[in-house]
Amino acid sequence: MQTVVTTGGRPDDNARQRALFASKTLHIPFVERRKRSMKKMMETEQANILVAGKQRYEYYAYGQSEPFFFHPSSAAFRAKRMARGETDTFVNVAKLAPGDRLLDCTLGMATDSMLAAIQVGEEGRVVGCEGNPIIAFVIQQGLATYDYLEEKLPQLHVMRHIEVVSSVAVDYLKTLADDSFDVVYMDPMFEETIEESKSFAPLREAGVHIGLDTEWMNEALRVAKKRVVLKAHYRSPLFETFGFRRIIRPNIKFHYGVIEK
Repeated sequence: MQTVVTTGGRPDDNARQRALFASKTLHIPFVERRKRSMKKMMETEQANILVAGKQRYEYYAYGQSEPFFFHPSSAAFRAKRMARGETDTFVNVAKLAPGDRLLDCTLGMATDSMLAAIQVGEEGRVVGCEGNPIIAFVIQQGLATYDYLEEKLPQLHVMRHIEVVSSVAVDYLKTLADDSFDVVYMDPMFEETIEESKSFAPLREAGVHIGLDTEWMNEALRVAKKRVVLKAHYRSPLFETFGFRRIIRPNIKFHYGVIEK
């Protein structure tokens, strides 16, 4: 199904320019809003709708009433904890160090990538893959423009350094040389629901549903110099299937798995 871009209900010149920018960047049609509701636009255009608002982009997958948009989610309070000297579970499991290179195969809301960017610092590198090009655009624009100072989150200035790749992870991995990244990370979130926040539901509907398979795993192992890290539901068979050393987290719905090179 095609996607079209429009403006908010009461657009200003900036919102219109943002809509035209999205149209040109994504090669999708710009359609005038004409005061129509999202439901009406979806029915009329028979399309997903990307809305260029005054402050952010919102993506409505066809038939959905709630949009997907970028925000730091749990990265906000996790970053504050790190600033107080507390350890972050993901950062600890991945053994990220300043200067490391992380490839996040399943970028999602970029939550874990933001924490990784804090840890690896200016000399490090964080790249995230998103298979849906519209979602990749929304995330990339959010990372580039989110006002972290207004939200009193100075620790998240590093979000500007995260590179977003509009590609299915296995396809991107195939383009990379051996040992290109220190850590390759994957969170195949569609296998079973972990995240329960309402803000995550639109992403679940709009995202690309690809499960972890042997090809993906082999490419991850080839590209990772130090380790491959998996995040999955505690009932997931992926840990045993691919030989991950499971890190059990009592009373937590998801566990981590690690394969050291």
